[in-house]
Amino acid sequence: MSAGKAGPRAVIIGMPGAGKTRVGRMAAGILDMPFKDADQEVERVAGRSIAEIMETDGEPAFRRVEQEVVCRLLKGFNGGLFALGGGSPMTTEVYEGLMAYRGRGGVIIYLDADPDEAAARAAHGSKRPLLARDAIGRWKRLYEERRPIYESLATISLPSYGSSPKAMAGRLAEALNERLVHITGSDPYDVRIGPGVSSRLRTLLGEQVLRVALIHTRPVQRHADHARALLRQGGYRVSDITIPDAEAGKTVQVADGVWNRLAEDGFTRSDAVVGLGGGAATDLAGFVAASWMRGIPYVNCPTSLLAMVDASAGGKTGVNTPQGKNLVGAFYTPRGVLADLKTLRTLPREIFVEGLGEVVKCGFIMDQSILDLLWAHRDELRGFTGRESDEWIEEVPGELVERSVTVKAGYVSLDLRESGPREFLNYGHTLGHAIEQVEHFSWRHGQAVAVGMVFAAELSSILGYAERDLVVEHRELVEALGLRTSWSGGSWERVLDLMHRDKKARGDKLRFIILDGRGHPTHLDDPPEDAVREAFERIRK
Repeated sequence: MSAGKAGPRAVIIGMPGAGKTRVGRMAAGILDMPFKDADQEVERVAGRSIAEIMETDGEPAFRRVEQEVVCRLLKGFNGGLFALGGGSPMTTEVYEGLMAYRGRGGVIIYLDADPDEAAARAAHGSKRPLLARDAIGRWKRLYEERRPIYESLATISLPSYGSSPKAMAGRLAEALNERLVHITGSDPYDVRIGPGVSSRLRTLLGEQVLRVALIHTRPVQRHADHARALLRQGGYRVSDITIPDAEAGKTVQVADGVWNRLAEDGFTRSDAVVGLGGGAATDLAGFVAASWMRGIPYVNCPTSLLAMVDASAGGKTGVNTPQGKNLVGAFYTPRGVLADLKTLRTLPREIFVEGLGEVVKCGFIMDQSILDLLWAHRDELRGFTGRESDEWIEEVPGELVERSVTVKAGYVSLDLRESGPREFLNYGHTLGHAIEQVEHFSWRHGQAVAVGMVFAAELSSILGYAERDLVVEHRELVEALGLRTSWSGGSWERVLDLMHRDKKARGDKLRFIILDGRGHPTHLDDPPEDAVREAFERIRK
């Protein structure tokens, strides 16, 4: 919610005993913001306790006072956390007020408590007259009635199963600091970016899913262990599937092994896939989900900068073949993407830096602010160690991820199947993919794309589409970030053959994405071969 809009920063809803007041007050302390509790406000306004109101005047009178207090605070309490009583959203006026608040961009957080734990706490509460008799049984009946209402209102659901109030407060604070990019289209979904967003796995998968295939690589084992624990706490049966790292895991043979495992474990259309790792792992997981029984749900949890800004969002899934990269695949959208910035801390420096190649691309094809951020923080980004402060990781990489995904969302929402504008996201990829192929994927994707962008800028300049200073900016920024600007690998004949096999090629004609000035990508069809070769020779130096 942006500054200046009336209403709280977030409203907390949930059953009695879920910890709304305690967790909300602790989270407000972490975030240094005001906190109000609806029950306490009702008692202040009425001048007596809720129990006394209920006993003397009855529940309808209590609900009238509660409705008045809550609706007033939804409009006038600015910038803090506001915890509601468990039954408050069941009132028509409050429900409509919450929906209007949500429509203004407000955040509604549902604390989804473990029924046994919360019911026991509620049974011993001193301010819960509705639960006085048959407390635990009454609580569980109310839970079944109210849960669909809570879920329909919530913008964020936080399961609290087995978590301490302190841990829940930390997760709530993290949730309020997250960034969100919505990708529209026929199957819309959200990309959530921030520390701790992986805790939303259960919310994205939902209750209809029975089994989950957790597909990951060995280098991200610690993150896979965390995801597996979250899934099991949510009651899912988890099939843990480890695939080879990087491009070695993105083959038809690896996909076939995963299909066999799904068959052995009895996966049906009521089950789902979670892809966790770098770009190759999320590509493979998405392809498996798209092809198993003609499509089952999947969620991507990217753990590298490259995967966060590129591979995990957009719905492009696929595998490589000996003849080329991404030649076999499908367009298939995930239920959501959870880009947990905490995972960046575990990246080796060279893996973090290569992800900047795709970030630079987004800056040159659309968003000048990305280029400004990269220039301003080039030394810190190039020297990334994982020991940087939480604030820096949230502010600098967090904003770069959000802006890059926003660029991608703009193109994907218009062109899911890459038949037109979405091809602009392939800036630098025609030569980049050829480099990866010649080098047998020993080059990281972001490094290959960096050289590919310098090549494309050179080609733009040679043919008069862009000024020479744009080429210079490419070379200087790419180098300043620790990315490569040249390549001295395969022969011209070999590279030309591979570029003819690129997905953008039409018949026997080459097709490139170049820049007609900064922020203005365009298609270049069938350019003169001598110009293409000259650009190629310029990146050999």
